[in-house]
Amino acid sequence: MSFAKKQMNSKVPKYKQIISFIENAIMIGELKTGDQLPSLNDLRNKFKLSRDTVITACNELKARGVIYSVVGKGYYVKTTDIKVQVKILLLFDELNSFKEDLYNSFLEELEDDYQVDIFFHHFNFDLFKKIIDESAGNYGYYVIMPANFSGVAQILEPLPKNKTYILDQTQETLSHFPSIYQNFENYIYEGLTVLYKNIRRYKKLILIYDANKQPRGIKSGFELFCSRNKIKHGILGGVDDKVIQKGEVYFTLDDRDLIITIQKLKQTSYQLGQDIGIISFNDTLLKEILEGGITTISADFKFMGSHLAKMLKNNALSQIENPKKVFLRKSL
Repeated sequence: MSFAKKQMNSKVPKYKQIISFIENAIMIGELKTGDQLPSLNDLRNKFKLSRDTVITACNELKARGVIYSVVGKGYYVKTTDIKVQVKILLLFDELNSFKEDLYNSFLEELEDDYQVDIFFHHFNFDLFKKIIDESAGNYGYYVIMPANFSGVAQILEPLPKNKTYILDQTQETLSHFPSIYQNFENYIYEGLTVLYKNIRRYKKLILIYDANKQPRGIKSGFELFCSRNKIKHGILGGVDDKVIQKGEVYFTLDDRDLIITIQKLKQTSYQLGQDIGIISFNDTLLKEILEGGITTISADFKFMGSHLAKMLKNNALSQIENPKKVFLRKSL
């Protein structure tokens, strides 16, 4: 192959020259989709380089999605489109309207030479692990929403620490990863404190909380607020079987529970914002107008997405707490 006969340029890092030679072979048609690259030993001998240097070049091409590897066989051309410079894995917990805002703002901040593949684990631990295992080594960057799973640090061990970013929920064992995270305990405590004057007009504050999906910090922040302010409170796993009672405020974390609560309210003579209060977690355009406006405590998901993209582009390794917002509306 002609690309293996070129002279090395001492001013350019050797692994980058190997990348350029392989890219050139693809551009002129010497390598096509499905073709096998020369073995690592062949490349090492032809270029008179160390095996590690050749592996570094192949790993970068693999992370960009240009080539792929087959265990025990070698590397193969995956695509002849070599324009993509960086390939990013986004592993979200679930798709909803505010995660869509995060995703869109993330894409808007990136340039065209980034390819983003998005996956969802739906709070399924086995699926989460499977996606990580199958993606390791295939991307330039990894953006992970670990939910409240245990043992995440061990699962992420195969991923490069300086190329793996934790998003949304984090935990102490992941403190060595760069991240944009939500401090859920502070969010809830401070958000409810802002709304305290409105909450105290009611008899009881009820949190609708799914321990299998929701961050533990939400529950602890809620309990801390109620304890310090002597607020009568309760925690329910769902609202399906709940009978709406006058004088209660319902703090819903899931949009399904929000809608069911409103449906149940409409079956009574109670007035929203007077007899019954509602607070919802995470703001959307719909909540601005639903029932005249739903009060929300919310992360800034557009900031989260755009700032995450800036961190990746600049290889920033910082840990940033995402800002919160409180919107007081008619429902409280």
